[in-house]
Amino acid sequence: MPLLLVMGLGGPMVAWEDEFCSALAQRGFRVIRFDNRDCGRSTRLDACGVPDIASMFGQLAAGRPVQSPYLLSHMADDAVGLLDALMIDSAQVVGVSMGGMIAQEMAIRHPRRVSTLTSIMSSTGRPGLPSASPAAMAALMTPTPIDWPGYLARHRQVWSVLCGYKYPLDPARSEAMAQRLFARDPYPAGTARQLAAVLASGNRKPALADVRISTLVIHGSDDALVPMACGIDTAEAIPDARLHILEGMGHNLPFELWPDIVDAIAEQAGQSVTQAPRTMNQQALQD
Repeated sequence: MPLLLVMGLGGPMVAWEDEFCSALAQRGFRVIRFDNRDCGRSTRLDACGVPDIASMFGQLAAGRPVQSPYLLSHMADDAVGLLDALMIDSAQVVGVSMGGMIAQEMAIRHPRRVSTLTSIMSSTGRPGLPSASPAAMAALMTPTPIDWPGYLARHRQVWSVLCGYKYPLDPARSEAMAQRLFARDPYPAGTARQLAAVLASGNRKPALADVRISTLVIHGSDDALVPMACGIDTAEAIPDARLHILEGMGHNLPFELWPDIVDAIAEQAGQSVTQAPRTMNQQALQD
């Protein structure tokens, strides 16, 4: 059973931790993760230049449309192109944050390719939804250094803000993740273009009303970057979507909640939640 994992802003495929993927593989999924365009080792669109994100936020605040080198719909087409290359007719699609938005676009634009949809800590993009907290926005807009000491310091600073109150930053796990991300070549210009795509893609809520795909929405109650109201709005937008709020979770997937999240994804796909032990031992998986 193919399961496509779609990562969020600036996150390469290794942001999906091996143990998390292995736990999904133990449920019988063929786990597929990949680098979105403009991150990791995927295509880098240098010719598009670097967008002025601050100016884009100002235009949106003034109610004016914004332009970006590409949109989330193009990133959704990329993901479907990957399924084509792998000769997969349809997959269970799980996306986090921007990846949840891409997954929503897949359901809108390519419904036959999405068996089930799981949107995690994401949003419909509807105007008027609560915005990120000032601290979270400041963390998001902090430039990403390309030297290791600076990268690690920023990583710690950002995730200490984004982790929820109940699951604070684990320094050892955070540094291990930072090492994996850094090894896959941080690309700040690409992250800026991805963020521009989020800002320019507009409101998906009207189109989501026509989605007839079994949908699960997971959101943390303490998400400072994409507030819980955005997850509630997503669940309300898609007919018969199920909403799963995780108390105290922020804008991350804390290790302590992996069994709960894996259970929810497996149940969404029609798998038994008792099919495999609730352990996080690493196993082979397909990337």
